Amino acid sequence: QLQVVESGGGLVQPGESLRLSCVVSGWRTDNIAIGWFRQAPGKEREPVSCDSPRDGKFYYPDSVKGRFSISRDNAKNTGWLQMNNLKVEDTGIYYCVQGPLCSTSASYFNRHGSWGQGTQVTVSS
Repeated sequence: QLQVVESGGGLVQPGESLRLSCVVSGWRTDNIAIGWFRQAPGKEREPVSCDSPRDGKFYYPDSVKGRFSISRDNAKNTGWLQMNNLKVEDTGIYYCVQGPLCSTSASYFNRHGSWGQGTQVTVSS
């Protein structure tokens, strides 16, 4: 099973930026989807973004469109989530996932992919 490790979280003020990194090891990333979920305190885990070589890039909550950008470098087996103009409501644990396809379902990645351990993003003044 492919291993996933995220990094790059931290404490920032509203309006600032962070870039999360996701390294996938164990196989090439050319044909897999790399995505991001997040979980805010007391809330369910929600999909944020996903990048599929076959289907393209997706941004799921309207609130992140125009602010977040997903990218990848298959030569480095690495994906990134660039988060600009961060808001307090972006606070949460961000998880990188990998799987055959993009999906908004966490269960899909439970069955067909793997998760990183999560990285904390806190946006606070």
